[in-house]
Amino acid sequence: MTHRYPEWAYSAALAALPLQTPLRLRRLISLDTPVHVWDMLQAGERPLVGITDAVWRAWHRVDASLLVSTAEACIDSSITVVSMRDAPYPPSLLGDPSAPGVLFMIGDAGAFQNRRVGIIGTRHATQRGKYFAQLLGKQLSAAGISVVSGLARGIDVESHVGALSLSAEDGCPPIAIVASGLDMVYPPEHARIWGEIGRRGLLISESPPGTAPEPHRFPMRNRILAALSEVLVVVESRATGGSMITVREAMKRDITVLAVPGAPGIAPCEGTNNLLRDGCGPVTDVTDVLVALGLDHRHMTDWCEGRPALHDDERQVMTALGRVPRSMDEVSLGASMSVVNVAVILGRLEAKGWVANTNGWWEALVA
Repeated sequence: MTHRYPEWAYSAALAALPLQTPLRLRRLISLDTPVHVWDMLQAGERPLVGITDAVWRAWHRVDASLLVSTAEACIDSSITVVSMRDAPYPPSLLGDPSAPGVLFMIGDAGAFQNRRVGIIGTRHATQRGKYFAQLLGKQLSAAGISVVSGLARGIDVESHVGALSLSAEDGCPPIAIVASGLDMVYPPEHARIWGEIGRRGLLISESPPGTAPEPHRFPMRNRILAALSEVLVVVESRATGGSMITVREAMKRDITVLAVPGAPGIAPCEGTNNLLRDGCGPVTDVTDVLVALGLDHRHMTDWCEGRPALHDDERQVMTALGRVPRSMDEVSLGASMSVVNVAVILGRLEAKGWVANTNGWWEALVA
């Protein structure tokens, strides 16, 4: 049979089959070359056992239009397609029992060769948690480590904001694993950073173009995130948050899980504090992550604080703020200052980047 399209197009078409699942796709890709498998399905053959009649009927009704439309969608969005049979496929996924049979990528697959640290956390992060995620992402990127995340709201995206705050020459390419097709930006407000990661790093999905971000795809995405990470850092997480799914996937693969300590009684810190209670290592700065990776951190240049230094009265207010969100009245009492003075000092601290205000609650942005 004569074929118009390269082999990657057949891999993409197999991934786009109706009623497709990661397990079914992996079995198809392992069976033979994608071209041969596609030809068998087009000929009405049933080369796998354990597949229901309903699935076979859906697959056999598919014609060449799916191959054409999927290939053209990949070309239009500059998407590269690799299957488990292809050299660019990430080595860390090859032996994984739940590995995706096909990956869709935008960017440089060479990022898989870097050391990799996953940074995850709640979508409803505190300002302090967002700040720490940015700082950690920036420091790891400066140390030549690719930051891996799911590009979700909250902690995930902030870690990539930090990694991308460095120039391309000074930072390591970040890696993002998303739950939709690579032409379906989600959440939509991440369009700019989505494009930036595609240009400077690597965007990955197991879903073909046009796939909407359906709820069940996010837990599926998390297994890939865990498997690609050498170390997984949880910055903030609720006790039963989606981050815990990724943690379980990492633990199943014997991947080191670290957690950032949080204030007791704060919902976004319950999950991380539980992980610390159960034996996960703490992350108080980037050194803890470098040690977990087995890297020699002793010769690493000390990180320079870029924010203006604190004056004595500002330091007094920072001490009164502590590690939990507080109202201005609470800060005033803790600092033994008038509310007027505290308001002025908090305004200065916010301008300097030391504190953040969310709906009247003030947080200290400290690592």
